[in-house]
Amino acid sequence: MKIDLLLHQTADAYLWVNKLLESIPYKKWEVAPPILETHVLWQTGHLIVSFYYHSMLVIAGHQSEIMQTMPLRLYSQLFTQGSPSQAIDKVDPHQLYADLKTVQEKSLDIISKLKEDELEKVLEPTGYPHPVAKIKFEALDWNIKHTLWHCGQLGLLKRVVDQRYDFNLQAG
Repeated sequence: MKIDLLLHQTADAYLWVNKLLESIPYKKWEVAPPILETHVLWQTGHLIVSFYYHSMLVIAGHQSEIMQTMPLRLYSQLFTQGSPSQAIDKVDPHQLYADLKTVQEKSLDIISKLKEDELEKVLEPTGYPHPVAKIKFEALDWNIKHTLWHCGQLGLLKRVVDQRYDFNLQAG
């Protein structure tokens, strides 16, 4: 079933985001190497907004509990329209990470409750077009791809501002 695959791949992508974020000390979240021109804080906030949009808003409409528990409008301003330098000292990294986990949990809940035939339905109206998707399956598929794209950026950031990510691989 497509739902099971999307749910599994989304959960796995979120797990990788969390592994990378948890490996980078909060004190380094606002370090923006000149060559990358981004930082962990911005990447995290951007993922909150993108998870909300790609796996909630266009799938099931606005989620009032999310809107009430975090400053999603501020996050949208800082982490989609704003540059990484504008986000420095604007949000607490601990709270941002907690909000990311809240959005991930709600995202997975929404996906788990979808019926297979809903994947072929057009996106919920938002007032602005989705950049790549016309139907719900495409939006959820893009959410996974977009998440892993940002995992790559987080991996590069970790290597530059902290140390190489330890995958716990053992030499064979």
